Amino acid sequence: MNPFRTRHPVLVALGSAVLLAASLTVPSAASTAVVEEQTRSSVALDWYDTTAATLAAGGAPAQITNSRTWAVSWLAAARATRQVPSGVDRGDFQDAALASAVHDALVALVPSRTRELDAALRTTLQGVPDGAAESQGVAAGARQARLVLAAREGDGLDPASVNAPFTVPPAAPGVWQPTPPDHAPAAQYGNRLARPFLLDSPDQYRLPAPPALDSARYRADLAEVRAYGAADSTVRTEKQTETATFWLGSSLTLYTEPLRVALARSPHSSAGRARLVALFHVALVDTQIATSDTKYAYLRWRPVTAIRTGSIDPDPAWTPLHATPAHPDHPSGHNTYSGAAEAVLSALVGPRTAPFQLTSPTAPGVTRTYTSWSRLSQENVDARVYSGIHTRSADEAGLILGERIATHVLRNAAHLFSTL
Repeated sequence: MNPFRTRHPVLVALGSAVLLAASLTVPSAASTAVVEEQTRSSVALDWYDTTAATLAAGGAPAQITNSRTWAVSWLAAARATRQVPSGVDRGDFQDAALASAVHDALVALVPSRTRELDAALRTTLQGVPDGAAESQGVAAGARQARLVLAAREGDGLDPASVNAPFTVPPAAPGVWQPTPPDHAPAAQYGNRLARPFLLDSPDQYRLPAPPALDSARYRADLAEVRAYGAADSTVRTEKQTETATFWLGSSLTLYTEPLRVALARSPHSSAGRARLVALFHVALVDTQIATSDTKYAYLRWRPVTAIRTGSIDPDPAWTPLHATPAHPDHPSGHNTYSGAAEAVLSALVGPRTAPFQLTSPTAPGVTRTYTSWSRLSQENVDARVYSGIHTRSADEAGLILGERIATHVLRNAAHLFSTL
């Protein structure tokens, strides 16, 4: 047992945000239309998989840029499927509109995959009867893709802008410095300069300052990381090491399958499913922007710097289990992502689900089974401590920030889906 671990309630009730989000995913057709939808091949799932494959093969080097690609593509789909013209089959129109919107947005954002995307669109449209529903759906999707792409042009989420240069301040207690072994330049500073989708500004939900260096909480945090996060730790168990390794990779990659599980189990039409994916990724883009704002507002040093050079029993040879990412400690970006993801999924599909399995590219051969979104968050909190790269305070603060951003997005979702 880890004597440093605390039980910290993070996700608060979403209140009116849950009610609003639920209303956004209720199909506007009669219940019989939902039953009919379930008998159709899932165009939403097909294009979810196509989006994931497109980014895996030709995505950008910056996670937030790829999150933006998801958000733009599926926001266009959600808008295109929202209003069905009279006199056409609802399901056929929505399938054609979703496919067209995601296709056109992805072609614009990942042009190297145009051939594969064109083939995927042909496959979808072969399953939609020729006629007005198909042609009007394709036109609606194309129009919304153009409009969303134009609206997001120059938003500062391209890789070069995301990694804008940052001048490291002089070394001082508590102040972030490049970390070993590579001492790489600061990453993701430009996120806090980008234009959010729904936040009024990147600092709208800026967190309070991290615990003071002379506080009991910070001393406990550092002692925990020193003991459990060391490469040569004698107290970290094999299961805890597995947890650290399992959650080491990109949050976008790790949450692609949980979101797909939610999508596959959704009873809603193509329009409802498009809204789910759009809300998830809009929330995650805005969360990543807000994360960098708080990180670079406080510039809290990483545990490796504190343990090697700090005033509390410094150990110049201490090495974390995993290499520390090149940005400040407070809050943990993995956990802001988890907090936002949990809040969106809990609001839109419920906090629990039937068991599903998850694998990780950083832990080959390991399969874990989950029945709640909160379990993913709990493991992320522990994982970053066991990796030796975050304090528990930074992890728990991350969950709080992610939940707040997601709640804001859900409460203001109506602004996203108004068609132009």
